[in-house]
Amino acid sequence: MDALFIGQTYIDVTLIADGMPQGDEKAVAKDYAVSFGGNAVTAGFACAKLGFATQMLTSLADDWLGHMFLDMAKKYAIDVQPRRVKRSSLSFIMPHNGKRAILRARDDDYLDPFPTLDLTGVRAVHLDGHQSDAALYYAKACRERAILTSLDGGGLRSNTHELLGFIDAAFVAERLCEQMKLSAESMLDYLKSRGCKVGGVTQGEQGCLWYDETGAVSRLPALPIPTAKIVDTSGAGDVFHGAYIAAYLAKPQGSWRDHLTFAGAASAWKIQHLGNEAGLPSQANIAEMVRLYS
Repeated sequence: MDALFIGQTYIDVTLIADGMPQGDEKAVAKDYAVSFGGNAVTAGFACAKLGFATQMLTSLADDWLGHMFLDMAKKYAIDVQPRRVKRSSLSFIMPHNGKRAILRARDDDYLDPFPTLDLTGVRAVHLDGHQSDAALYYAKACRERAILTSLDGGGLRSNTHELLGFIDAAFVAERLCEQMKLSAESMLDYLKSRGCKVGGVTQGEQGCLWYDETGAVSRLPALPIPTAKIVDTSGAGDVFHGAYIAAYLAKPQGSWRDHLTFAGAASAWKIQHLGNEAGLPSQANIAEMVRLYS
């Protein structure tokens, strides 16, 4: 396996509608998509779509949504290492004007300890903070083996501070800055203080404020996708993470600026498509985004 992704599985139902019905109202959505979801899970699918052997340690229930997820993973030749839960987790997502409202139902009451996996051949591990015990265990194990460790810091969790001490590449959401009462610039200083070799704050249409291997801070602008072409921004950050892992795997000695530029173009493809699966870019799709919008 080239990369290991550890997180929480969702089934995402994404609906394009004028609004959410209230009370006894009824409404008909204009379009919808049903797909896999979850931060590290979606990143893993993106990495697999880009041609890399992907293993996933994630929650899985023995119900029809769980079987649906396994069918999706099989399509992309993803090796699923399950951690059992009673019920699948579900997200309802409503994109609107470049934003998205999300309603989630989650079962993260794991019925088993996390499995101990053979890391032979693994060159990168990506975490989203779910399964905090497994995340910390594998971050430490991979650091000891000089395997790249990556974190999607979407929100503050009980062991975020400790976990960051074993992370090489940390790219966090503005939500984490808000929760920790830090500016984006102060967050970069915090990530540096935890020993992260590269790090950044993703800021949607403003791109990413980040620091490189030398510690130099700069802004990577988002590609200027016309507003009329933006369909669904949900999952764009997850695709970004999966794409920079793929770029790293393709060129481990390459610069992180190149890895993130590639990832930004992958996100630009995602936001023009409804649902996570339709938004997974190929290498050719990413090249097209660079050609059209760089």
